[in-house]
Amino acid sequence: DRAYASGFAVRRLVTPVSQAKPGEWHRGDVMRVRVEVDTRSDANWTVIDDPVPAGATILGGGLGGRSTILDAGGAAVGGPSPAYVERKQEAARAYFDWVPRGRIAYEYTLRLGTTGRFALPPTRVEALYVPGMIALVPNAAVVVLP
Repeated sequence: DRAYASGFAVRRLVTPVSQAKPGEWHRGDVMRVRVEVDTRSDANWTVIDDPVPAGATILGGGLGGRSTILDAGGAAVGGPSPAYVERKQEAARAYFDWVPRGRIAYEYTLRLGTTGRFALPPTRVEALYVPGMIALVPNAAVVVLP
């Protein structure tokens, strides 16, 4: 479980929006996830693919009771906006039609809905049409208490 970077460098930051007990994740807590990507050159059609724990709900989008207030506008932060965003059960994905050289960041908010210990696959960034531009960063397990 080591990071891999070729053309991109990735960093994933998690901050609490609301926690029942500071320093612990409990069912119903809300976290903000920020994925920062440093690109070494311009790239078209790039995707940020960030896994979420089982039972979690990605907030925003305004459908199915997803809170837009807690979401606080999940989107690109400084830089281009995604051309398309997927909020799936297993991952948040942001597709960018063009990414200039430099740093971009994508943020989203999720509510933890299931207790347990969740091992997550790596966060992945890749230029879809340039096979050599890819980065993977391992994620720590997420423990959600009752």
